[in-house]
Amino acid sequence: MTTLSADDLIYGYINGIFPMADSDGTLYWYSPDPRAIIPIDTYRPPKSLKPIINKNLFEVRIDYDFRAVMEACSKPRRDSEDTWISEEIIDAYTRLHQIGFAHSIEAYLDNRLVGGLYGVSIGSAFFGESMFYTEPNASKVAFNYLMELLKKQKFELLDTQFINDNVKRFGAIEISKAEYMKKLKRATSRKARFTEVEVEHLFNPLTS
Repeated sequence: MTTLSADDLIYGYINGIFPMADSDGTLYWYSPDPRAIIPIDTYRPPKSLKPIINKNLFEVRIDYDFRAVMEACSKPRRDSEDTWISEEIIDAYTRLHQIGFAHSIEAYLDNRLVGGLYGVSIGSAFFGESMFYTEPNASKVAFNYLMELLKKQKFELLDTQFINDNVKRFGAIEISKAEYMKKLKRATSRKARFTEVEVEHLFNPLTS
């Protein structure tokens, strides 16, 4: 059986497809139509999140423990016993992280990983994969850091794949596959750096 490779993932994302595992570990490739994205330029954090951000309850780190984030995301949710993040997917994305294409934003409380997200960065496109939390609002704070980072680094596309209530609260919209592919081609052909930015100095207290 062929193992999912970093090259497979890069090729897939550039062509608008991504893998998910079935409950038995079988991998399938998906290309939703319509596709969910979050416009980066118009993003505003939900009003309910602003006081939490301003309290600085969580320490946010980038790429500190990528695999731990993936393993936390792979745990079944309360409303489902299954997970699409198999060990093969964790291994493949960890390899992708090691060569600089996959990243994590992590929220810590008392030096404990309590929330975060991971995704793939190619050119000026970021493909959000999954998030988790064990403390209320930790993943929301991590997501807000992601959005501010993408703005700062002039990313053009944030792909969230499927629409759901979780991404809707952050401004997700659906576009046709044809429109998505145009945006994807443009974004992946333009350079943007995900890291090499002073995260601590990106953010000011939110007042409006």
